[in-house]
Amino acid sequence: MCSTPGSSKHENFDDFYSEVKQIEKRDAVLTSEQQINRLLRPGSTYFNLNPFEVLQLEPEATVTDIKKKYRSLSILCHPDKNQDNKDQAQQAFEVINRAYKVLSNDITRKKCLEVYEEAKDRTDHMIAEKKKKLKKDGRGDESIPEDDPDKYKHSIYVMVMKLFADMERRRQQLETRDMEERKRKRESEIEEEEKKKADKEWQKNFEESRQNRVQSWHSFQSGSSGKKAKKQKKSLAFNPPKLKPEMR
Repeated sequence: MCSTPGSSKHENFDDFYSEVKQIEKRDAVLTSEQQINRLLRPGSTYFNLNPFEVLQLEPEATVTDIKKKYRSLSILCHPDKNQDNKDQAQQAFEVINRAYKVLSNDITRKKCLEVYEEAKDRTDHMIAEKKKKLKKDGRGDESIPEDDPDKYKHSIYVMVMKLFADMERRRQQLETRDMEERKRKRESEIEEEEKKKADKEWQKNFEESRQNRVQSWHSFQSGSSGKKAKKQKKSLAFNPPKLKPEMR
């Protein structure tokens, strides 16, 4: 029977999931090299969004369990303990620290647990829809993959990772939007400052030119008054008429 593209994709992810879980079981030995490779493996940016995944803990883990696992992992991945691989050890160590900070805080740990609850609710809803469709098609007695406990747990796991990825994407979008808003605000402030500076400079130049204009006007007025007075004085002087010689 020829498989559809969708089923092939699902099978590929199932294989990948199984491989990841096998690696995690192997890495439960907790060797330094294995843990560093696990935390920095391809796709780690996606997996490391889930702090329970980073510390290899189930969501039911207690605060004591979280502290205990954090101590063991942080010692294994500490750069001082991995001198031959110090840079990668530092990266892994930082991933562990971030996960521990999230899970050691009551508020952020609660948010992570809410992600698991939502993932379970969505998975249960998806299962109910699948069974509803089978019943509608007259195949209500058929089983679905999620009837298997391991498959059911796998579906929840996939949904958990999707929800953490969605949260991170929204966080990045908000951060980008906030950064753009702060940039626009700063540009507006700079524009306003430059406008005020230009207005101040214009006012200063206007005042200076105003003084020059007043002085020029006074000088003009003084010069005009002197010329007018001189002209009036000249017009008041008596000039006797010239006598013409008598003709004979």
